[in-house]
Amino acid sequence: MHEGYIERVPNEGDSNRTLTQIVYILQACSLLVGVTAIVAVIINYVKLDDVRGTRWESHFHWQIRTFWWALAGYVISGPLFFLFGLGAVLAFAVWVWSIYRVVKGYLALNDGKQLP
Repeated sequence: MHEGYIERVPNEGDSNRTLTQIVYILQACSLLVGVTAIVAVIINYVKLDDVRGTRWESHFHWQIRTFWWALAGYVISGPLFFLFGLGAVLAFAVWVWSIYRVVKGYLALNDGKQLP
């Protein structure tokens, strides 16, 4: 071992951070291919107990809320699509809001910050 060299040993926090990052990537992909959001939220629910009490838990809750609120927005926009195009406007607003949530969450993850 060289002087000044610190050996970095992977730990559970690294795997949880990587998993959180993967879910953000899946959510970002869902903006173009919606099915990846379902995969992401399944990961969130399956691994939620593993991140409970860690700084990643706030990200998991953020990701879960993003999924459910976006789904609700899209479900509401469906029937409204036939009312003067109102549904298209709502669906676009939900899409932009989802982009904001994914970007804000990923940036917080990158900075090692928790989310509300």
